[in-house]
Amino acid sequence: MGYIPNTDDDRRRMLEKIGVSSFTDLLAPIPENLRNATPLDLPQPLSELELLNEIEGLSRKNAGTMAIFAGGGVYDHFIPSAVNQIVSRPEFATAYTPYQAEVAQGTLQVIYEFQTHMCRLTGMDVANASMYDGASAAAEAARLSMAKTRRGKIVMSDTVSPLYREVMKTYLFGLETDLVTVPHRNGLTDTERLADIVDENTACVILAQPNFFGLIEEVEAVGELVHRVGGHLILAVDPISAVVLKTPAAYGADIAVGEGQPLGIPLNFGGPLLGFFAVKKELVRLLPGRLVARTVDTENNPGFVLTLQTREQHIRRDKATSNICTSQALCATTATVYLSLMGRKGLKRVALLSMDKTHRLAEKLCTIDGFTPYFNGPYVREVAIKAPVPVKPLIETLMRDKAVLPGVNLGRFYEGMDDGLLIAATEKRTEAEIDALVSAVKEYASHAVLSKV
Repeated sequence: MGYIPNTDDDRRRMLEKIGVSSFTDLLAPIPENLRNATPLDLPQPLSELELLNEIEGLSRKNAGTMAIFAGGGVYDHFIPSAVNQIVSRPEFATAYTPYQAEVAQGTLQVIYEFQTHMCRLTGMDVANASMYDGASAAAEAARLSMAKTRRGKIVMSDTVSPLYREVMKTYLFGLETDLVTVPHRNGLTDTERLADIVDENTACVILAQPNFFGLIEEVEAVGELVHRVGGHLILAVDPISAVVLKTPAAYGADIAVGEGQPLGIPLNFGGPLLGFFAVKKELVRLLPGRLVARTVDTENNPGFVLTLQTREQHIRRDKATSNICTSQALCATTATVYLSLMGRKGLKRVALLSMDKTHRLAEKLCTIDGFTPYFNGPYVREVAIKAPVPVKPLIETLMRDKAVLPGVNLGRFYEGMDDGLLIAATEKRTEAEIDALVSAVKEYASHAVLSKV
């Protein structure tokens, strides 16, 4: 157990030891306008034993098994037991970044196989060794496009995940960039408005397929528009839906990104996640992160090598394409194992079951008075439902009383959509769970309406 300075004298002695008079002296390089002037409301330090007791007490407050009908980027899919069994092996669980790359042949092979899976899934020429998450992958894609085109205008549809858009703002903060958000019309990107915005200064247009509402976008038309002015089309895709839709390459995308969590990674309070990133061959030199390739040695034996690592930590230094410093390798290994076990047929089965159950759930919910589809149009993966009552208290009540998470509150992300519920039913959801959700929503809605009378 490490030493914890519990008294003012303890802290004073520690500061004297490192040659400063106060903690604020350590903050001198940070401009005052960027510092938080309000002290953080933090509890007193705890010993290891006290901390463990505190955490165990908090864990006992957790609900038991919950039926999850929420999506919005992360999903509750079934994970075969073999996935965890394989990735828990020490050669996977404890392996780290292959700085002495060619010695770590096993690690390099797994990365190579992950890249292969992502290329097959997206139809693109080259995929990198994964990224933090889908949101940061999208932001890195925008930076790649800016570097290639030497332009500073990024056009992004507001039907792309709001979380992606927030990360994009953070990534581009401080750069000479014009980030323009195109509003949706009836749940789809307003292509007429987009046509007015895209010009010769546009580096890229970023779309999602399916979009955040689950709807199918007119990607080809947008691709033609941005390619006409010499920009790139960046497509954010869901890896499960991608199996039943056209590949990003078939849509004409120059860069494909997405969130790999649905590929065997469990839900854990927001993480860990996994970003995948794939490009056309002509963009490979600007690819962030690292790239593994297969080769042969002087005796013609096959082997794996790091062929491209354009990070600032390596020889590129100030010419680096990115400061991404991890490849989420264990999560990428998990996705590789999951995809290898499921195969093309198994993955397609998951996609079709999820789509079918989401459609059936939506149909049943819309038999309740006042519940209707929020938008018209074909959808996969998830769908927005318009409710006759605010959905935030509905979600909170069903989680507390029925142990079910009925969906995502769209009002959290879109102004004026407090009555919008985004639902997704994966292959894990049973008919009994679907019927129980519909019954619980009907009961809640009837009480809420009566209370207004």
